[in-house]
Amino acid sequence: MTPSDRRSTVLRMVLLTLLAFSDCRGLGAQAVAPAQTIEIDVAAPSHAFPHFWEQMFGSGRAILSLRESYRHDLRETKRITGFEYVRFHAIFHDEVGVYDEDKDGKPVYNFSYVDQIYDGLLENHVRPFIELGFMPKRLTSDPKALHAFWYKQNVAPPKDWDKWQQLIENFARHLVQRYGEDEVSQWYFEVWNEPNIDFWAGNPKESTYYELYDRAALAVKRVSPRLRIGGPATAQAAWADRFLAHCKAKNIPVDFVSTHVYGNDKAEDVFGSYENIPRTQMVCRSVKKVHDQIAASPYPKLPLIWSEFNADYSNQPQVTDSAFMGPWLADTIRQCDGLVDSMSYWTFSDVFEEQGVVKTPFYGGFGLLAENSIPKAAFNDFAVLHRLGETRLDVKSDSALVTRRKDGSLAIAVWNLFLPEETGSPKAVTLHFRGLSATKTAQVTIIDKDHGSPLPAWEKMGRPQNPTPAQTASLREAGALPPEQSQRLTNGLLTITLPPHALALVTLK
Repeated sequence: MTPSDRRSTVLRMVLLTLLAFSDCRGLGAQAVAPAQTIEIDVAAPSHAFPHFWEQMFGSGRAILSLRESYRHDLRETKRITGFEYVRFHAIFHDEVGVYDEDKDGKPVYNFSYVDQIYDGLLENHVRPFIELGFMPKRLTSDPKALHAFWYKQNVAPPKDWDKWQQLIENFARHLVQRYGEDEVSQWYFEVWNEPNIDFWAGNPKESTYYELYDRAALAVKRVSPRLRIGGPATAQAAWADRFLAHCKAKNIPVDFVSTHVYGNDKAEDVFGSYENIPRTQMVCRSVKKVHDQIAASPYPKLPLIWSEFNADYSNQPQVTDSAFMGPWLADTIRQCDGLVDSMSYWTFSDVFEEQGVVKTPFYGGFGLLAENSIPKAAFNDFAVLHRLGETRLDVKSDSALVTRRKDGSLAIAVWNLFLPEETGSPKAVTLHFRGLSATKTAQVTIIDKDHGSPLPAWEKMGRPQNPTPAQTASLREAGALPPEQSQRLTNGLLTITLPPHALALVTLK
């Protein structure tokens, strides 16, 4: 290194320190770590970056989609994301009224509510990802096999397997007749939900599920070979390899693999090990497990659809209601890129009754929108991540996504991630751009617990169980997406300070 190079290096280090210090003002007494530098080469190798995390969302059960509150939240989620499909449970629950039998035991079908449900989705430009379940009471082999959810769905096998098959065929045929084969061929049919745990009372679980799947798959394909069917829709990333081996051995149609995992699932249940896998790694390690199983199967090119995921399944407000979700989601996208075709965040709305009627706005619900359409931090996180580009540039960092949009502009997500139970601190990050032309100004949006999250405001109110209309309006205001801030680059350098659990979007045009 020449003396001139040494002087340049020292000057650059001084400049980075000053930039970090100037950007940290206003954080009070919180200590800020020295700036971490992320080198960004605008000519770096790149690859296609489809927005696999925002194509589909889960939601409360089928009948809830008839509510205006549900449809309002669906429209809001559609507004900020690339939302194309919605998945929910219980299209065959008796409250939807699909299946009955006459006095002679012959099936009677009624698709009135089904039509209203799917009409409502399509009118809002969202297609159904149809989960085939649960068992109608007139078709169940065990009327007492009721799940613990508040709406008490029946999870037993059918009393007559032929009638189950006829139900699926008549259901699919009705949809094709109503909406057209070209339209319904763009939907998905998934058989059941999480049959490896308490959502399926078949005994043995796996072999009876295969009977359920086989008959449904053959029925759907009898209506049209263009209709897409898949499974096993398991919890804890289970059964995928054996399910595909079964389909191959029995020559049963399968068009995609679907399964689920949550950030706080246990390694024992997912991997059969006793290691401690943090919630920041569990989802994508599970995705890779199933991705590799498909690659090694007789169907190595089948799409992998992760039809449920979230950071937590146990309703923890400090997780799903908090700003933690931004960096967690961004880092999950970073890790899962290239391993999965689509991931369905569970859920887009807290219009949701698995544990009963919502008792308080912030209870650790799964939704992006709390009761009365109050946007959580996660809603804003999806909004800013939607603005990432369609091409991802290589970068040596585990806390950044660097992308290019179709118009050539750059969109970079950077974050400050740590576990909810840990004590975090602010983090200064310097983005060093190489190869920029005349760009001098960046637009920066930062979401953290004090910007774009209504949870602290609700806590300051005293955690009202039933906020008044005025309080609800105030919470919506607190949950609004923070405005962009312009920030100048100096010698290709941009330093920003990320508060604890912050997600930032940086755009350069």
